[in-house]
Amino acid sequence: MNVPETNRSDALLTVSGLVKRFPARNGRTVHAVEDVSFEIRRGTTVGLVGESGSGKTTAGRTLLRLIEPTEGQAIFDGVDIFALPEKQMRAYRQRMQIIFQDPFSSLNPRMRVEAIIGEALDACNFPKGERRKARIGELLTLVGLQPEHGRRFPHEFSGGQRQRIGIARALAVEPEFVVADEPVSALDVSVQAQVLNLLSDLQQRLGLTLLFIAHDLSVVEYLCDEVVVMYLGRIMERGPARAVYGSPRHPYTKALLATAPVPDPTRKRTRVPLQGDIPSPIDPPSGCVFRTRCPHAIDACAQTVPQAEHIGENHHVACIRQSELAVAS
Repeated sequence: MNVPETNRSDALLTVSGLVKRFPARNGRTVHAVEDVSFEIRRGTTVGLVGESGSGKTTAGRTLLRLIEPTEGQAIFDGVDIFALPEKQMRAYRQRMQIIFQDPFSSLNPRMRVEAIIGEALDACNFPKGERRKARIGELLTLVGLQPEHGRRFPHEFSGGQRQRIGIARALAVEPEFVVADEPVSALDVSVQAQVLNLLSDLQQRLGLTLLFIAHDLSVVEYLCDEVVVMYLGRIMERGPARAVYGSPRHPYTKALLATAPVPDPTRKRTRVPLQGDIPSPIDPPSGCVFRTRCPHAIDACAQTVPQAEHIGENHHVACIRQSELAVAS
């Protein structure tokens, strides 16, 4: 089990040895998340990135116990929330919220916006009447909409506006920790920047702690303080954003960065070929799960599951060849 440093008092959430497996047909098992460990400091944004099928959404939802973990610990403000009975967990749900990927399917099309946000307020027994109406208006204003928008239905809004409604709903109960599950991937590029700016502003104004899930490393670079790179359920690399982007050490991280768009035409990235598709989590490769697509794989990569190696300033890499590859580069 790779356990991150936990002696820092500013850690709001420390995840250790998180495992999530699902039963499949014929007695087989889906290895969705395997031995994932990292921490999130209060008031910061951590990006959880990787291709589709890497397990990042499963990890995020498991941390909120929308999906129950198979193994592991999640220490939230000093309490292992994985060990809490459901009745005690309810008290923590107000402190932990989620913004979903699809801003349309996550909103009930038959309900007005004020009722959608009102459902979240019901969860914390917020009083009805004029006080609730004012609170809903405040939330809509907070996310860049108008109070009168509360009388409309979701289909009357654009995709970006619907995502703002989803953000308002998540913030209704004044959470400390928010999981943003690919909140801009379903939006046009021109709208993505607006929503990212909104999330960045809200994070600073409200002191939120964010876990931002994405497959686009360029999005994470803009928003996040630290980055966790996942592949087929395992962490390949994690560390401060400036270290991961400035000096990526894992071949998978380098490959993702090579395919990410660069807004500055004067900057160039070395192209690293990433061949084939991500393997099935039902039958993951032995040893390093990335070895079947890694241009630097050797026979030993099939024999050993690499452990996270500390290479400085909370920067960790899970690759048995990272030292020699760093010298070669």
